[in-house]
Amino acid sequence: MNMAKRLWSRLLGEYSPEVIMRAAEKSVKESTFLPNVHEVLARCDIADTLGLPTAYAAYVEACRAPSPKKEFNWSHPAIYFAGRASDWFFLANTPEEHAFPVYQRNYEILLKRIQNGEEIELDIPKALPQEVIIPLAREEQQQRLQDLKKLLGN
Repeated sequence: MNMAKRLWSRLLGEYSPEVIMRAAEKSVKESTFLPNVHEVLARCDIADTLGLPTAYAAYVEACRAPSPKKEFNWSHPAIYFAGRASDWFFLANTPEEHAFPVYQRNYEILLKRIQNGEEIELDIPKALPQEVIIPLAREEQQQRLQDLKKLLGN
């Protein structure tokens, strides 16, 4: 019994007690038998338990919303804030395969904030770039250019 409790605790540790309880209640209502940990995990989707649209449905709503965005009647404010954090111009001018992961990341951050009782009006920090490029000082650039010229025989 203790091993089972530890397993459930480890697998469900990232979710708040409220989300776990809603997921468990939903599992019990939709099933003949008591739920196992897999069924509870499957129902711990934060958006679903909070009554919010999925990340993709929210993305579509954000992309289709007319300007001015702030005045649009959003189904939930998290959709607007995720779009704002993702940059409206980026969402409108970038193919879905590149824009949706950015929006999804921001939306999931907001969902976790909502789940934890935080205010969603706080700005979301931008993701770190894959590669950080720091330009060289002018003297270093000139030295490298001279080295290249010597290497090429000029």
